[in-house]
Amino acid sequence: MNLPTWVTTSQLVSVLLVVVVTLVTRFLLIRLVHRMTTHALERAKKRRERGPSRADQIWESVVMVDDERFEQRTTTLGSVGSSIISITLFIIALLTIMAIFGVPLAPLLTSAGVGGVALAFGAQSLVKDFLSGMFMLMEDQYGVGDLIDTGEVTGTVEEFGLRVTRLRDVSGTIWYVRNGEILRLGNQSQGWSTAIVDIPVAYNEDPDRAIAILDEVAARAADDPEIAPLLIDTPKVIGVTSVSPATMTIRVSGNTQPNQHWGVQRWLLRHCLAALTEAGVRSPTSLGLSNPE
Repeated sequence: MNLPTWVTTSQLVSVLLVVVVTLVTRFLLIRLVHRMTTHALERAKKRRERGPSRADQIWESVVMVDDERFEQRTTTLGSVGSSIISITLFIIALLTIMAIFGVPLAPLLTSAGVGGVALAFGAQSLVKDFLSGMFMLMEDQYGVGDLIDTGEVTGTVEEFGLRVTRLRDVSGTIWYVRNGEILRLGNQSQGWSTAIVDIPVAYNEDPDRAIAILDEVAARAADDPEIAPLLIDTPKVIGVTSVSPATMTIRVSGNTQPNQHWGVQRWLLRHCLAALTEAGVRSPTSLGLSNPE
């Protein structure tokens, strides 16, 4: 085979060696990442198929562990890791091959550095978005299905990308929020939610009697087949939280599974009011707001 005059056999062998080493290294590293990702996903799958006990569900809620969310995060991190490995190895291989052919790298690297600085200034918001998205993903700040407050908008996460997060608020509006613009974040779905119900009764009712009735209702919640799976602990009567000329307010509170506090609040409100009415505990309107006795 006739080679060009500017290509020697040793250079060709060196280039082939660089290509082979790069491809083998890439294969091994990506295989390692893939194996680690697959192993983690299999563990999560077996755990989900086994079905967690009630105690496991409570513990997962407390420590903010979720198998589906873990799978999503693991898959995304594995894909990003493979891409970074490929890009890094190909750049190193390209620079090595250029050095083999005697291409001066110093001016090239200097030009690339100047161009990189210019590109960084022009695309700094884009880089900021991607870096923020990476840290949010690794730190598991939120995931698809979480109800979050970004400061400007509150909504449910429908899609979490490395650059943009898509939210849907209570009115159905879809919001696209750049990750780099999220300066503070409140996640209402991680760990647990809190159901809080304020029950108004007449200001001159016996508070101890009303609290005893509400205690019975709160205890029944833990045995109700509709509500019990949503609870992390049995609701408790906090006590009297405020008193006005006609109203005494008693608060009932309990921790629930993420985003399940709305249903628990409705259940508590319905049954608390029914129990108080059945026991003859008067409401504030029975006094007449204009002339309380």
